[in-house]
Amino acid sequence: MFIRSMVSLVVVFCVMAAKAGDLPAAHHASPDQYQLLLETDDVLVLKMVLQPGEQDTAHSHHNETVYFQKGGTLKISEPGKGAMEVAVPDGHVMWHKAWNHQVTNIGDSEVVAIIVEQKP
Repeated sequence: MFIRSMVSLVVVFCVMAAKAGDLPAAHHASPDQYQLLLETDDVLVLKMVLQPGEQDTAHSHHNETVYFQKGGTLKISEPGKGAMEVAVPDGHVMWHKAWNHQVTNIGDSEVVAIIVEQKP
C-alpha cells in the first residue's frame, strides 16, 4: 500500500512539473534575447533584451520574479489563453507563477528585464 501511494504521488508531481515546463526554457528557446547570467541549484538568473518589433519564441518559466530595468509596451501571449498588451514602466518588479508564454515588443524602445527564476 505504501509503495502504491508513493508511486501515485510521484506521478502527480511529474504531471504538475510537465504543465509548468512543457515548452523549453527561455534561454534555450530564444538565446538571442535571453542571456543566462547565473545558475545555481536553486535559481536561474536571466537577462532579457527585446528590441522594438522583436519577439521571442514561446517558452516556459518556473516561478519567477522579474525586474524591468527598461520597460516598454509588450504583447504577452499564453498558448490557449490569448494575448494581452501591457505598458511596463522602467523599474517595475513583478512576480509570476510558473507559466508558458511568448513576448513581443510592440513599442518603440528596447525592453530589458532581469529574471530570477526558482528551480523546481
